[in-house]
Amino acid sequence: MARRDRLSYIRGVMPAAPRLVLAVLLAAALAACGSREKPDTYVERPVEQLYNEGVDSLLQQNYVTASRSFDEVERQHPYSTWATKAQLMAAYAHYQNNKYDDAIVAVDRFIQLNPSNRDVAYAYYLKALCYYEQITDVQRDARMTELALRSLDEVVRRFPDSSFSRDARLKIDLTYDHLAGKEMEVGRFYMDRGQYVGAINRFRLVIDKYQTTSHVPEALHRLVESYTALGLHEEAKRTASVLGYNYPGSPWYNDSYTLVETGKLPDEDRPGILTRTVRTLNPF
Repeated sequence: MARRDRLSYIRGVMPAAPRLVLAVLLAAALAACGSREKPDTYVERPVEQLYNEGVDSLLQQNYVTASRSFDEVERQHPYSTWATKAQLMAAYAHYQNNKYDDAIVAVDRFIQLNPSNRDVAYAYYLKALCYYEQITDVQRDARMTELALRSLDEVVRRFPDSSFSRDARLKIDLTYDHLAGKEMEVGRFYMDRGQYVGAINRFRLVIDKYQTTSHVPEALHRLVESYTALGLHEEAKRTASVLGYNYPGSPWYNDSYTLVETGKLPDEDRPGILTRTVRTLNPF
């Protein structure tokens, strides 16, 4: 029976209600067929085209598209030299997009697969940057700061003569300054509550461990204050002498000298103490 004859037969012999039900079912089936998406087909493209598309997307700040293009380079041409470059470029795209976790994962994979690659120094440096740029204020957890310091130190240790090493050294100094600032914050917290022994431990840690940072003059002065508060006047004098010898022009030394001479703690609410603290942290 021809198709038209079958349709005529169905229309002629079926009751109205069943015919309506059949029409609905047929319409639904046709709609389902029409809405079914065709599966993605694998279309191999020239490696240069894929790589250049990734670079163009980077320049246009389309970082998600860029990372996908670089991933596609590796997927379609896994054994090409472009695939190795694309691994690192994908990590850089994630970094530019502030997707630090994704960037670190990509960098670690690049280092693991290409330990002797000419760009491995940059890979280590990029990983350090991902941690370094996540450092927050001193009142928060210092774990990210410690990870940044460890990664920056690895750059210096592995590639001491590279340009990345020079920048890493500068960032290490800034990172140490950040860690010292964290200890100073805790020390001031103890001082405000009269817990001078705890404060002394924090300030001594700054002096012993972070002696090249900008926080050392204040740490010495806070030690003088803490020793004076505990009645340890000889310790206060010796600490003030160290402060005067190493930082004779520091405003912190002027306060320490006055404190040792008078034996009185300065009024912490008076203008100047907070101002000097801020200026120490930000001399500009």
